[in-house]
Amino acid sequence: MYHLPNECPVCGGELIVTHLACNECDTRIEGRFYSGTFSQLSAEQLHFVELFVRNEGKITRMEQDLELSYPTIRNRLHDVIRAMGYEPGEDEFAGLSDAERKQILDNLDNGEIDYEEALRLIEDKEKK
Repeated sequence: MYHLPNECPVCGGELIVTHLACNECDTRIEGRFYSGTFSQLSAEQLHFVELFVRNEGKITRMEQDLELSYPTIRNRLHDVIRAMGYEPGEDEFAGLSDAERKQILDNLDNGEIDYEEALRLIEDKEKK
């Protein structure tokens, strides 16, 4: 089977599910069906969500499974959140710009600062 497309290949508009069929008995149901928030995700993003749930949301375990850095996994998580129609961390880094947050995470990823220093930098920015 193919992944359910969510965008019209002709005009880019939103596609809706209007037909369901049973693989076993070939029963067919027609109508307009809501396909859910997860239908907005690509196959890669769905796989990421599956791993995230399996790892109980622990990014450190995701790092081991995917062999990726913390900032990379966090960025992929933010991509999933945006694809679902939300904005990640709206309150989490209230005093921190995206560029500042990215710089801190890049420095952490490159080993220029450790976890405690990154946390201190974030907390200092939030206090301002």
